[in-house]
Amino acid sequence: MIGRDRAVLEWFYRAHLDAVENFVARRVRDPHTAADVTADVFLAAMTTASRYDPDRGSARAWLFGIAYRVIADTQRRAARRWRAAERETNRRTLHDDAITRLEEQLDAASAARELRDSLGQLSRTDRALIELTALDGLSITDAASALNLSAGAARVRLHRAKRKLRQTVECARNTVPATSRGI
Repeated sequence: MIGRDRAVLEWFYRAHLDAVENFVARRVRDPHTAADVTADVFLAAMTTASRYDPDRGSARAWLFGIAYRVIADTQRRAARRWRAAERETNRRTLHDDAITRLEEQLDAASAARELRDSLGQLSRTDRALIELTALDGLSITDAASALNLSAGAARVRLHRAKRKLRQTVECARNTVPATSRGI
């Protein structure tokens, strides 16, 4: 209905805006890019609403799957251009209060972004599974749906990814000098 009924779209947007903004803020550093990505997520949801299947997962999981793909597309495009030219030519104008609000969300999510950066040794799918379940609060079934995996495959991949991440963190702790850890 969100693709056809304006009132339903507005309700859907308001119900899921904070979750999508937080999802994006953990993955994007620039407030202008975060605003654009969030808008693109809801535009994509509106145009693909007829393909949403509630039997495959929640609306939130479906939106996070869209957001994941929109962010990946955005990052691929940004890698092809100079970042300075990108910021100057493709920014849309935001009001000061919107920039302030997005900067606060980005600052609040900085620890989550740092953790995400440390997940760089995992495959893209394994990293996405951990993010969707641990950071975004999706069930394994919903995360599997967002990534087009079977629930069983997602469980196995998540278990292995957590084990590898735990080993990586333990190894890093053992190689960091005690003074760096505050000991």
